[in-house]
Amino acid sequence: MTITHEDIRPFHIDIPDTQLDDLKARLADTRWPDELPDVGWDYGVPVSYLKQLAEYWRTTYDWRAQEKRLNGYDQFVTEIDGVNVHFLHVRSPEPDALPLLLIHGWPGTFVEFLDVIGPLSDPRSYGGDPRDAFHLVIPSPPGFAFSGPTRRVGDANSDRYAEVFAALMAKLGYDRYGTQGGDLGSIVGPQLGRIDTEHVVGVHVNGLLTMGAAWGADPSTFDEADQKRFAELQNFDAIGGYAAIQSTRPQSLAVGMHDSPAGLLCWLADIFHNFSNPAKELPEDAVDKDAFLTNVSIYWFTETFASSTRIYKESQQWGAELRSSGVPTGCALFPGDTTIRAIAERENNVVHWKEYDRGGHFAAMEAPDLLVADVRAFFRTLR
Repeated sequence: MTITHEDIRPFHIDIPDTQLDDLKARLADTRWPDELPDVGWDYGVPVSYLKQLAEYWRTTYDWRAQEKRLNGYDQFVTEIDGVNVHFLHVRSPEPDALPLLLIHGWPGTFVEFLDVIGPLSDPRSYGGDPRDAFHLVIPSPPGFAFSGPTRRVGDANSDRYAEVFAALMAKLGYDRYGTQGGDLGSIVGPQLGRIDTEHVVGVHVNGLLTMGAAWGADPSTFDEADQKRFAELQNFDAIGGYAAIQSTRPQSLAVGMHDSPAGLLCWLADIFHNFSNPAKELPEDAVDKDAFLTNVSIYWFTETFASSTRIYKESQQWGAELRSSGVPTGCALFPGDTTIRAIAERENNVVHWKEYDRGGHFAAMEAPDLLVADVRAFFRTLR
């Protein structure tokens, strides 16, 4: 495909050396708090662990190597209805490939999908069937990463994201496409099915968020597996305090995150620890350490922590009863996911359901092979 729109511009990541030097200096000058002995992760991220991770980030992690890898993919920026959108556009060598929109969540970036780009776009080169190929569009939602901060109230909203992404796919000339995403992507993907039904051929989600509607549901009608997940949702406050803060006082929280890289590292490490595979002890046991730090580095360099967390403040429609779009929907569940099937099927046209015993909430990073296989299987009948 030749992109002819004048307002779609090629993008290249080039973080100045001054920003790298500033990051390392700030990490070196971190004023660390004390911690109680023998409490593990019960009070949050252990300072002893965080010091080691911060030192690795400062002295060993190689941003330039990661930057070079990221720049190996075609990237663009464009403006849609007043918001800036950065995206990767990876065309498959297979001419009949199906366009697929990959949507990450918070606190992720497009880095989440790096390990699935090759197998999804070029299955022939990865031992797969070329008929399973996809043209990939991987946007940074407005307010995230290189899309830059949002400037208006309401632009950091999951419904708004669906509108923007539908317009992006139309601008790229894709009349027929699928979506895949977890976390925020599991909200925006189904919404795309509702507002762009004529063009969305299928919606694939991992970790579909059904917690909002669950509060009004009668758990006695659930099967045993869903009753267990419902019970886990009742205890969400034990690890969901971050969401309460970000949905009420995101700007107050953001000052520390924009001033202290150690603070940002701590906050994101805590999220990855709480939501990745519960069988893994440390975040880097679940996801690659350098990939995690690339994710954190992008938040730091682009100064988008504040704007990315506005989705919690501005997406107040989360939890409302939703209608099914009728678009075929596939659900993949990984360890730690609390998707309740009875609610998922009430709000979506679920035609594919698969549960895995490996991976976690960040499925594209934790179990890319399983996610790729599931996406291929789901879309195979929809091409």
